Amino acid sequence: MSTFNQNLHSSWVVDDDPFRTNQLGHPYAGSIYHGFARSAGLNYWEAFAYAFAGSALWETAGERVPPSRNDQINTGIGGSLLGEALFRLSKLMIEHGGDTPPLWRELGAAAISPSTGFNRLVYRDRWDAIFASHNPAYYSRLQLGLSGTANNAQGTSTTQLKRSEALADFSIDYGLPGKPGYSYTRPFDYFNLQATASSANGFENLMTRGLLVGRDYEEGTNYRGIWGLYGSYDYIAPQIFRVSSTALSLGTTAEWRLFNSIALQGTGLMGIGYAAVGTTRANASELEYHYGLAPQALYALRMIFGEKASLDLTAREYFVSNVAGANRAGRDNIVRVDASYTLRIKRRHAITVKYLGNRRDANFPDLGSTTQSRGTIGIFYTWLGQDGLGNADWR
Repeated sequence: MSTFNQNLHSSWVVDDDPFRTNQLGHPYAGSIYHGFARSAGLNYWEAFAYAFAGSALWETAGERVPPSRNDQINTGIGGSLLGEALFRLSKLMIEHGGDTPPLWRELGAAAISPSTGFNRLVYRDRWDAIFASHNPAYYSRLQLGLSGTANNAQGTSTTQLKRSEALADFSIDYGLPGKPGYSYTRPFDYFNLQATASSANGFENLMTRGLLVGRDYEEGTNYRGIWGLYGSYDYIAPQIFRVSSTALSLGTTAEWRLFNSIALQGTGLMGIGYAAVGTTRANASELEYHYGLAPQALYALRMIFGEKASLDLTAREYFVSNVAGANRAGRDNIVRVDASYTLRIKRRHAITVKYLGNRRDANFPDLGSTTQSRGTIGIFYTWLGQDGLGNADWR
């Protein structure tokens, strides 16, 4: 009680717990808060408040150290953004199982969102009618493969680089624009999620972005999209450095039918977030932790060539300033480029070739400038969630 009273009257700080704990563990804990609220019948904004309040209670009453504002953002906000995507994926898996989903679907849904699985176990289908997905158009893919280092500049990192790594990557675009009768009246009626596990360092990335408030639009007969305010949570760790951000952005997602058999899908976002960045196993420990407000942008394009092939390009940039950080001057600029070509072999089976490039330019008054970069090339077997490459049915 004494530390609770002290924390209530103290200033919030920026803590320096391990990067993965703060930037991956805390958002996942927040997703558990969010999942409990959503699976008990609360809507998105109510669940958001539940996660935010749960995090604040833990920061003040659950720990004896001063409350941490970076933990509050990561758990209460980043966790809610991640939690909604996981909640919807869990519900999608159950819905596709029919009136009586098989056990493997129940277990899979619980693995995706454990708090949703727990409430479903306790209450069974009591809350199922509260949330209906409205049958969104989606494009999902699971990729399994190997990747090798094409170029590497470690900079201040002393980590022992694993030049080759096995990767498992899952990604989904949920609520693709243009489907008749589908609306965007609820947060995350459109979202994208990507998660990549690596034999080199566990998680290479975990990223999600979703439309919080917006509307759809239509131009002529061959151009349809959505626009509005997006929320995003990103965690990226290409072995030699790491960056994570929770952000709000303005932007749009659209599809343009160039010809009967060729479509162009794209997303463009610009916004600002609260980010953390640092070197993995730095020989200059001061570079390990840098927090700050971060203007950022994302541009993603997918060219779909009928039912046969697709070309994907995604570029992200984060400029991490020293504003609202831990009283440390300096800045970071991170650029990530992901380019891939997918060739569909038969039905849901495909082969993908992918290039992934990451670059960090850091400048600190006491340590000078440093550059870290890593590029990889990989080949993957791709299992498509549906027959096709993601162009929504507009009929």
